[in-house]
Amino acid sequence: MLHSTVPLFGSGIAYRRTELRMAEQTAAQHELASLIVKSLNLETVTADQIEPDAPLFGGDLGLDSIDALEIALAVSKRYGFQLRSDNPENRQIFATLRTLSDHVEQHRAV
Repeated sequence: MLHSTVPLFGSGIAYRRTELRMAEQTAAQHELASLIVKSLNLETVTADQIEPDAPLFGGDLGLDSIDALEIALAVSKRYGFQLRSDNPENRQIFATLRTLSDHVEQHRAV
């Protein structure tokens, strides 16, 4: 959050304004977000609009379990490792763009 003091219409009275800034994506997160947008054919969302810490499922993107399978397939093809459907950590792995990107970076084929 960013706080700033802004004068109120030249009256000498100021108020405190709080702005919420979207976290910036890393290069790896942006690459993965682009893959998600492309593989799911998301027409109303760009890779830049996927916030790193926003939920991938149950949030604004409206993704479901079929989308998770599509993402897993795209990740497998792109990064050379398999995201298994029986992995007990999938809920944490697929929680956000950041957690999915971290997992991909840890497991991707060189």
